[in-house]
Amino acid sequence: MAAVEMREFRTPLPNTALNVYMRNKRETGAAASADRTLLMVHGATYPASVVFDLPVEGKSWMDDLAEAGFDVWVMDLPGYGRSDRPAEMDGPAEAAEPVITTDTAILAVSAVVNFICAQNRIEKLNLLGWSWGTAIMAGYTQANPQRVNRLALFAPLWLITGTPTIGDPSAKLGAWRGVTKEEAKSRWLRGVPEAAQAALIPPGVFDAFWAQAQSTDPQGAAMNPPALRAPNGVVFDAGRYWMKNAPTWDPGKIECPVLIVMGEWDADTPPSMANKIFPQLTRAKEKRLVLLGRGTHTLALESERHALFEEVRRFFS
Repeated sequence: MAAVEMREFRTPLPNTALNVYMRNKRETGAAASADRTLLMVHGATYPASVVFDLPVEGKSWMDDLAEAGFDVWVMDLPGYGRSDRPAEMDGPAEAAEPVITTDTAILAVSAVVNFICAQNRIEKLNLLGWSWGTAIMAGYTQANPQRVNRLALFAPLWLITGTPTIGDPSAKLGAWRGVTKEEAKSRWLRGVPEAAQAALIPPGVFDAFWAQAQSTDPQGAAMNPPALRAPNGVVFDAGRYWMKNAPTWDPGKIECPVLIVMGEWDADTPPSMANKIFPQLTRAKEKRLVLLGRGTHTLALESERHALFEEVRRFFS
């Protein structure tokens, strides 16, 4: 098996002082091609560089894709992970309005896609979004169809009834919100049958995941109790779009092939959301809807993750 090389880059978010972090993995010496180049973006809380590149039993999702011959990229949105944080995140949350909305996230994706296409000398690539990232990647695809080969939506977000799991848009929202380790664990296990909880996450993975995520936010780590800070733009958007029957993208305008994949125990973006999106993909050249057993919203780090990896590899191959 060829060796996998890892490279890191940063590119400016237009019209701001912020830079966006990217990580790339591929087989050493492999030639780049449009159909094997893939960009992945994260959801509302945890950075892509952690979720998609955390070694679980020796190998991350990025490693799996690189070993399968993909030139795979992940990006941390502004305000997350290793990307720059807006100045509003330096002070108390209540001192500023929510930062990093879906529109800003799409601008960041656009900057990163342009960077990757220039780097790899290609005109288009494949996209994968997780959770809120599905709305971001689908929104980008709708606006830039010429740039996208194929689109994968992992645990897709759609219209919300009730209060979202990441925050209450009806409350006064500050610039950011903090998540503690205990809150992260209880959210991960929500909706999982009690008898299945012990085997859901491989041993040591939750602690490793939290340590990696927390290491990207020293300011949050110094809080009491320690917390991972995340921008509140997504919660603001939930209140003005997803809870108001006003999605930020239109499935009927997506023309490239689309994969929707999720776990049966996803309590954050339940399968009912995917079931509403799928029939609206009326112009997609190809579409697949896959429900995987014994998995949650964070299936990528769980015992059944290989089923997810296989579906995504097959779709992009």
